[in-house]
Amino acid sequence: MPVLTYRCPAVVTLTVGALLLCPVQAFAGYGHGGSSNGNETVEGGQDGQNLTATAGAVVYDRSKNGSGQSAGPVTATGSWTPPACWYAPTYSPEELEKVKVPVWEAGSTGYEWDAEQREKYLNEDDHTKDFNKDKTGKGYWWGSYVNKSFPPGWDSCKEDYFWVDTGDAPPANIDNVITPEILAGLAYNEIRVPSTKVTLAPAGPTKVNLPTWAWLDAAQFKPVSVTASVPVLQMEATTVAEPVSLRIEPGTADAQVYPASGVCTFVNGRIGEPYAAGKAKQTPPCGVKYLRSSGDGTYPLRATITWKIHWTGTGVPQEQPLPDGEFGAEQAVVVQEIQAVNR
Repeated sequence: MPVLTYRCPAVVTLTVGALLLCPVQAFAGYGHGGSSNGNETVEGGQDGQNLTATAGAVVYDRSKNGSGQSAGPVTATGSWTPPACWYAPTYSPEELEKVKVPVWEAGSTGYEWDAEQREKYLNEDDHTKDFNKDKTGKGYWWGSYVNKSFPPGWDSCKEDYFWVDTGDAPPANIDNVITPEILAGLAYNEIRVPSTKVTLAPAGPTKVNLPTWAWLDAAQFKPVSVTASVPVLQMEATTVAEPVSLRIEPGTADAQVYPASGVCTFVNGRIGEPYAAGKAKQTPPCGVKYLRSSGDGTYPLRATITWKIHWTGTGVPQEQPLPDGEFGAEQAVVVQEIQAVNR
């Protein structure tokens, strides 16, 4: 991992559509509680406070993401999960004072704890510290942020707030400080891809023992991407998902798929080949042949697209792999017997 230089502009402007993930340290018995307000911001406070920490907010650019009612998130292959929690710039000295002082005055955390906190933030090493107000504009108090989806490990970032001067790296002994790789994982979690409903032909109910052609609209299946950034650190990562294959599961053992593996690959930006008149008895490059009628019901054909996912980011210009993602859906298929006509 390359060495990163953090540079903090005086003001962070958050555009419409930005997602602010705010620190949640209530589980450690102190700090800034958090909850979802149903919008794109996770906010929290103590004793009537409603303070939103935005210094190290993660901002998402979804302008190149999949869209529409049928779009959905990919499921990562294997055991990969998105980043659960991390540390990033959280409060200016004045903002942290507004968080801490009401807690001390309430006395809910006990005298001994409050005394330790006052020593850390007000009079550490026998000199007046006053939340580092003398360093206002020259750094931030860093705290923990939690992924809004609360994956396993979301409560593992339990370090109390720590100070980092502008341009300095965070303390080396603290794990999970924000990195481009963490941002790439967060962007992965925001990826949305188009529906996987395939076009089947010939049109109408499928016939027993006649190949059914399957293909996808090439215009819908293009690479999508999301960029996650922390503007105050001038750090970002872009995660890209590219479609690579379609897996067809007919919904019954009484069927034959094409190709035999059931996996159709993308060729020139398209999966499969549109059906045309005169091809009814030809073998489709991607499709299925049902060997038994569905009777009065249907077969649940499932189409699943595999997306290759990778990222680049600040100080990381070469593509870095992330686990493949999958997105699938079922569609009902009616299969009828071919009606013979006796003369």
